[in-house]
Formats: sequence, C-alpha cells, structure tokens
Amino acid sequence: MCWSATADLVAGTAIASVGAVCVARTRRAGDLPLAALPLLLGAHQLVEAQIWHTGGGTGAATAAWAVIALPVLAVWVPVGVWCAVPRRTGRRVTAVVAVGVVTAAFLAHALATRPVRAETRGHTMAYVIGLPHAELLVAGYLIATVGALLLSGDRHLTALGILTGAGALMCWLLWRLEFVSTWCALAAICSVVLYGWVRTRPAPRPVLPAWDARH
Repeated sequence: MCWSATADLVAGTAIASVGAVCVARTRRAGDLPLAALPLLLGAHQLVEAQIWHTGGGTGAATAAWAVIALPVLAVWVPVGVWCAVPRRTGRRVTAVVAVGVVTAAFLAHALATRPVRAETRGHTMAYVIGLPHAELLVAGYLIATVGALLLSGDRHLTALGILTGAGALMCWLLWRLEFVSTWCALAAICSVVLYGWVRTRPAPRPVLPAWDARH
C-alpha cells in the first residue's frame, strides 16, 4: 500500500520488474515460488493503484487486493520457504505451512461471506473487513509468513524475516496514525533482498546417467 495512485503505480511496476529478474535468474525449480513473490507484490500494488483511482469502495479491485493480501500470502510465503529449503529444514517448516493453510482457510471464508470496503483516509487507504477472531488470525498470519522465513535456516531469508517483522510493525504504526502508508517501501526492500537471495543460490547438481554413476 502506498500513499497515492501514482506511488502505487510506480512502486508496483518497479517491484514487478525486480520479480521478473528474480524469476529469470532462478536456477532451481524449488526456488521459483519465493523468486516470484515480488511479481505478486508488484501486482498487489498495481491493484491498489486502481482502487485509488476509483476512490475506494467495494469493487472487484478491492476484493482482489484483500484476497492477495490475506489468504494468498498466508500460504504463498511458507510454501515458498518449504520448497526452497533443504529437506531436513523443511520438516520444521511444515508445521508453519499448516498454520498458514488453516489461517488462509479462515481468511478466505471471511472474505467470501463478508464485504470488503476500501476507504481513503488522508495519505492512506484503509480496508474494512471485520474479521472474526482478528487477533488469532493476525497471529496465525505472522507465524506463517514471518515465522517461515525465520525458520528457513538461510541467512538471507532469516534477514528477510527480521526485516519483514520489524518493517511491518513500523508501517502498521504509521498507517494506524493515518500519517502515510509505507507498505510499498517495505515490499520494495523485501524484493531487493529476495533478488540478493536468488543471486546467491547455487546451481542444482547435474544428474548423471546410470552408466556414468557406475563408472
């Protein structure tokens, strides 16, 4: 979320461009979900640019924004980490994936049964959803997203988890004060960190034919 339609448009385009580069440079199939995360974040910003243009409300863009922000990311991030980490690390991430799936199911049900409304408040765009048991859902969401990164065992992804947790708190405080929305800046920084992670990933080992393995 940015502070205007123009800011969202610029940020979304830049973040999606970083995502395209990340995907192009990916050498492991298991890294693709996390490498493509900036593409999703960039699309998210572009959707909000449309919401700014329409003045908020309850249209299709608002619903799309909520679906990406809540159930999709709650599953995408932990599954992406699970796919990217070694099998021994993946076992401990599996529980976090389960938390993400359960949280996403409740969030998806809430979005399907309750209206979502976007409201312009100063330099921020607020989204009114009225989630039941909001505190539990927020806790599950943070465990699934930030927790998965912290448990990854990869120094780049761990740093991303710390950055995401601290940055989200700061952005939330500014957003609550209706001072300015800086979520797009956090998304941009996270995308750059993911690009650095993609660059450091080793190429997969070639699979030798059976006759080569014997000799």
